[in-house]
Amino acid sequence: MLYVSDIIREGEGTLLQGDLSLVLDSFSHDTRTIKEGDIYVGIKGESFDGNKFFIDALAKGAKGCILDNISKEDIPEEYKDRFIVKVKNSLECVQNLARYKRSLYDIPVIGVTGSVGKTSTKDMIYSVLKEKYKVLKTEGNNNNHIGLPFTILRLKDEDVMILEMGMNNLGEISLLTNIAKPTIAVITNIGTAHIGNLGSRENILKAKLEIVEGLSGTLVINNDNDMIHDHLNEIRKLCNVVTFGVDNNSDYMAYDIDGNIFKIDQKEFYSPIANRAFIYNALTSYVIGRLCNVEVDKIKRGIRNLELTGNRLEYKESRLGAILIDDTYNASLDSIKSSLEILSKEKCKRKIAIIGDVLELGEYSKDIHIEIAKELLKSNLDFIVTIGKDTKFTDEYLIDNGFYNIKHFDKEDSSYEYLDGLLKSGDVVLIKGSHGINLKNVVNYLIKK
Repeated sequence: MLYVSDIIREGEGTLLQGDLSLVLDSFSHDTRTIKEGDIYVGIKGESFDGNKFFIDALAKGAKGCILDNISKEDIPEEYKDRFIVKVKNSLECVQNLARYKRSLYDIPVIGVTGSVGKTSTKDMIYSVLKEKYKVLKTEGNNNNHIGLPFTILRLKDEDVMILEMGMNNLGEISLLTNIAKPTIAVITNIGTAHIGNLGSRENILKAKLEIVEGLSGTLVINNDNDMIHDHLNEIRKLCNVVTFGVDNNSDYMAYDIDGNIFKIDQKEFYSPIANRAFIYNALTSYVIGRLCNVEVDKIKRGIRNLELTGNRLEYKESRLGAILIDDTYNASLDSIKSSLEILSKEKCKRKIAIIGDVLELGEYSKDIHIEIAKELLKSNLDFIVTIGKDTKFTDEYLIDNGFYNIKHFDKEDSSYEYLDGLLKSGDVVLIKGSHGINLKNVVNYLIKK
């Protein structure tokens, strides 16, 4: 349980008004979604100052505020019954509060990172563990230096916590893991996401391995990933390691794979999505389930009953009759390859891919967009629409290799009229690109009546 006095200590704060012994239940940094009884945290962003909206939060029922840019004279008389604490830095205060709250709980905490598949892996682990326990997990994309602390501050009477950890640069997962102090950590794989920031896959591996800095237990890793496999002996020196895989000899392996059906430890499992990525998700979830003493029948049921976070392989019907596979949350070379594997198995009249730029690739962008073209060529597609700047490299490779059913647009909204004429009933359409390319707008346009 947290109190106002904890804010004073963790945030180097001053109580401007209110009761030091007041219990803190729930926190929010967004006045649009704040609920009565929440504690509002004013955080300064690159283009806004959340401190300026504290009166809006109080008007909506916040019982107090944590602010780093406030004076006593700024507080309206009508809100003298609420507590206000001025701290040195609001974000650092929340991070310190989350670190302190984590220290109060002796429960399994699973930290999940990796270049691809963090969210779907987290979702499947959650699906397995909730068969036996009350579980708190990261919601949406709250996997960074702001989202992770606020997730921990939601912890109440749960038995287990699953925290997704994302990063763009070195040092970021170090911060997260030292707040979360995971008892089990997962690295799904090492790919090319954010390689423009980090410069090499070796540096991406280094960044992901920061998760062991706060780890008190076992690291669970994908031994089929080339970077992890090649550095396995070095990784084993850092902590206790459990491996999983399909191709390389590992502690836990999936075999006899036939579509959605496969075996682990001589027991048969069913994955709701039949591709290699979800076999790895199932393996990870099986290992975590066993480490957390979940019975095998419950693990099976959890894997079978997986529910994915929105905008990740979400099937939707368009107003044109085509079925859309909404995978617009984000993209990398590896995740595009995985999604194309799913599209290629669809039974339909035509298979169409709408592919947006993959961002944050720096000098590697041209080469990776050409690799995307190679994956598209392997997928036996009927039509391809590309959107963005660097997918022009994808187009050039496709045309040079004899694929001409392709159309390019610089921005997503320029494609709308064309897609109205292209898509028909019986089509299955994969929509995939980096979040910043705004392909979610394409999905919304195509399903809007």
